[in-house]
Order: sequence, then structure tokens, then C-alpha cells
Amino acid sequence: MNKGELVDAVAGSSGLSRADAAKAVDATLDAVQRTLANGGSVSLVGFGTFSVKARAARMGRNPRTGEAIHIAASNVPGFKAGKGLKDAVN
Repeated sequence: MNKGELVDAVAGSSGLSRADAAKAVDATLDAVQRTLANGGSVSLVGFGTFSVKARAARMGRNPRTGEAIHIAASNVPGFKAGKGLKDAVN
């Protein structure tokens, strides 16, 4: 499912117009992104938790030349599925 299909599904199940559903989806994704950018986490009970995880600096290899390169530390978004989502998938 891509973003357009998600908007269609939200519009169909909520009775909103497609434009209003698109605004709702965009606002939700924007709120999650802003919260993660500020170092917070978003917990949706039964669905899962979005959080920021620290990735340590490490050494890697350039696949073209085989040369060793330093990969800087970074923060990456993470997701841990909740029980309701796990049960729905299994």
C-alpha cells in the first residue's frame, strides 16, 4: 500500500472526502516526523511505537574500491510493533 492507497482507505472507512483524508494522513505523518526529529517517541497502543535509535560510528568498505571508510554516527527512526499488530499479522 502506498500513500495514495492509504488516503483512499482512510476516506472509505471514515466517510471523509479524499481531500480531507489526505490532509488527515499528511497531518498525522507530519506530527510523527516532528516528534521523532525532536528526539521523542510516538506510541500507538495496539499498533506500535515509533522511536529514534542511535547508530554508532563504524568502519565500512567502499564496495567499488574496497577502501576502508569511516561511517559517522547517526540517529535512525525505529519501529516496534505492538501486540495488536503482531496478532493481526499472524
